[in-house]
Amino acid sequence: MVTLSWRTSIAAEDIARVVRLCQATGFFTPDESRLAGELVDVALEDGPSADYHFIVADHDDDIAGYTCYGPIDGTESAYDLYWIVVDPRRQGHGLGKQLIVRTNAAIAAAGGTRYYAETSSTDKYEPTRQFYLRAGFKEVARIADFYRTGDGKVIYQRVIGT
Repeated sequence: MVTLSWRTSIAAEDIARVVRLCQATGFFTPDESRLAGELVDVALEDGPSADYHFIVADHDDDIAGYTCYGPIDGTESAYDLYWIVVDPRRQGHGLGKQLIVRTNAAIAAAGGTRYYAETSSTDKYEPTRQFYLRAGFKEVARIADFYRTGDGKVIYQRVIGT
C-alpha cells in the first residue's frame, strides 16, 4: 500500500510539480497546465488571504494528486472546485475520492454549503464526468460550444452534507 502525506500548504516548487502533473494526465492543454501552476503562484503571493486553497497528497517528494478550490465572489457560501488532478499511475485506486472527501470537509469547515466543478462535454472527458457523479455531484448545466465548437461545458454541483 502506498503511503501518502497530506498538506494544505503549498511551496514554490509546487508550481512546476503541478504543471508536470497536469501534463502527465494527457487531459489538459499546455495553456491549462500553465494556468494550474499560475494558481499556485497567485496563492503563494497572496498568502493567507488567497482565494485559492489547496489539498495536496504527496508521495516520494512529488504530488500524487491535489485539489484547488475557492469561494465564489458574490455568493454567500458557494465554492468552485477549480482543479482536481490525480497522477495517472494512481488513478482508479480511490485517491480522487479521498481528495473530494477532504475538500468537502475543508469547504464545510469554511462555511461553504455547496461547490461546483466543471469539465468538457467531449468523449475524452466521459471518465471525468462519471467520477463527479460517483463522488456525489449532480449535473446542473450544460453549455454547448463553450470551450470551442463541439466542446461544451458541463457543470456539476455538490451540496455539503450529501
